[in-house]
Amino acid sequence: MKRFIANFFVLSILIGIGFPLKAQVKNDEVLLTIGGKRVTVGEFMAVYQKNDMKKGDPIDTKKLEDYLTLYINFKLKVREAEELGLDTVTSFVTELRGYRDQLAKPYFTDEATIDRLIREAYDREHSDLRTRHIFVKLALDALPKDTLEAWQKISKIRERLMNGEAFENVATEISEDPSARDREANQQHPFLAGNHGDLGYFTVFDYVYSFESGAYNTALGKVSPIVRTEYGYHLIKVTVKREALGKVTAAHIFMSIPKNATHADSLRVFQRIDSVYHKLKDGARWEEMVKHYSDDKGSAAKGGALPKFGVNRMVPEFIDAIYNLAKEGDFSTPVQTPYGWHIIRLIERKKPGTFEEEKADLKQKVQKDGRSDLAKQAIFAMIKKESNFMEMPDAVKDFHSVVTDSIFAGKWDVALAQNLTKPMFQISNQRYTQKDFAAYLAKNQHKMEKQKITFFVDKAYKDFLNENLIKYENTRLEAKYPDFKNLMNEYRDGILLFDLTDQKVWSRATKDTTGLKDFYASHKSNYMWEDRLEATIYTVKDPKLAQKVRNFLQSGLNDESLLKELNPDTTKNLKIESGKYSKKENKYIDAIAWAPGLSNDIPANPGVVIVSVKKVLAPEVKTLNEARGLITNDYQNFLEKIWVEYLRNKYTVTVNKDVLTKIK
Repeated sequence: MKRFIANFFVLSILIGIGFPLKAQVKNDEVLLTIGGKRVTVGEFMAVYQKNDMKKGDPIDTKKLEDYLTLYINFKLKVREAEELGLDTVTSFVTELRGYRDQLAKPYFTDEATIDRLIREAYDREHSDLRTRHIFVKLALDALPKDTLEAWQKISKIRERLMNGEAFENVATEISEDPSARDREANQQHPFLAGNHGDLGYFTVFDYVYSFESGAYNTALGKVSPIVRTEYGYHLIKVTVKREALGKVTAAHIFMSIPKNATHADSLRVFQRIDSVYHKLKDGARWEEMVKHYSDDKGSAAKGGALPKFGVNRMVPEFIDAIYNLAKEGDFSTPVQTPYGWHIIRLIERKKPGTFEEEKADLKQKVQKDGRSDLAKQAIFAMIKKESNFMEMPDAVKDFHSVVTDSIFAGKWDVALAQNLTKPMFQISNQRYTQKDFAAYLAKNQHKMEKQKITFFVDKAYKDFLNENLIKYENTRLEAKYPDFKNLMNEYRDGILLFDLTDQKVWSRATKDTTGLKDFYASHKSNYMWEDRLEATIYTVKDPKLAQKVRNFLQSGLNDESLLKELNPDTTKNLKIESGKYSKKENKYIDAIAWAPGLSNDIPANPGVVIVSVKKVLAPEVKTLNEARGLITNDYQNFLEKIWVEYLRNKYTVTVNKDVLTKIK
């Protein structure tokens, strides 16, 4: 796959996006035939528009004719690849299938739904909510009677709230979230005060989507309708709604309150941190106060700095204090949390950016989040509508009695469903029966955690249905979406063309050493050196040493001895470079007279440069090694030209002149 992308531009002629032509010529008219294969106007013009036209430009007749010649050459190579059977080779089929799977993915996500969810997430990330909730536990695979019981329970709770009972009192009494009530101290943990249903602050993506939506769709101070999540039923009360805190970097000075502390103990801790606060107010350095007083030794080594966090990562008291810090560098009065006392300093607060700045990140989060299922459901609904989908939903219930717990060990016997033959659903003209579903269950069973049979079967049926909806839609992509068809043609022809061109031209030019030498021998005059200087460039780091270098050179001292004289030990006073130089190849060579002898001193950075010209070289033929890259490229062009001539003789090319005239 990588090799194809890397050489994408080498292919040069690729299939693009079709567009309607003027009324006098139709896209489905045949423009040309190559070896019995027809090419329509739409196919050719899609390529021409993509590769050789700017949108809205009129058609240039000369460019159109030139491009048609290139296109015919391209199609001849593809035709040859097909004739050789390269389109049936396993590696080709596998590679093309991989491309198709990637290109098809966007067609199975409803972009309108994704865009709506991105905009919704952007709007929500500008507000932070603080909520309380009352929770009634209910598993996703709950039996109907358990579901009814939980619903009745949460409904009665909501009725009590609507009649005026305090939310926090009811949460403490009846919520099945254990954090709502006090937890007495034991050997494993100290006493923990209940939160009375208070979840603290959160923002978008902090909770499952259904809970998040229940909260954001509830007005401040109001109680939500009953909200269902994968965990159970919830009632939500929004107690605070404020401008988003964003991402925060903060530092703190922390003083812990000992376990089982008395009121006097707690008072002493407060007095101690209050003293530190007043020292800071009087100008004490923050870093010194952190170093000497903070009990959080992990952050104290970094000036009290904490990792960057969002609104849901800290207890509400901590967050409230940060909200009240107006600018970076400000610090709070002492703040008490369940962990102890803090003085908090704001280092940085980064609020959400513009929609365009946030869009890419939000899209990634939306696609990874459970809310992306909404986009999939929209696609399933669209496929059902377009395929005249019919369903017999009661047919799945027959499996509730024939599927056993053995399926969770991967050992369910499909023979248990041998008498089930009813139709289950129909997609277009394809009917799927209970027998098909039984085979699906047997094929996909594996060891897994045990579930309620009815829940497992219903979910498996839904997966089976959706999988076949996608398979159906997948078979229609080329017919339904011209852009997809064109893109698949582009990849198909591109892979074929790469493989065959590599064989006939690129690799051959590098491996055929005899052919390359013969080509070079016949075209030597194309690879000539211009006038050159054979010279040595001496770069002297210290200008005071330049005369010493000249004296040595005039005395006949060779370069090796000269380096030993001027570069004792590890010093680098002198650098020497020898070679044959053309014009514009070296700025110092261009700066001197082209005549044998020593040049004047040429200022350099650092030092000076002296050039010793050995001789002026007349134009001469480059050796094969000296021009190998250029010669190889020309040889490839030569091989391709011969190959195209061979293909034009092998395959009949017919251009419909009348249609071409219409296009012009």
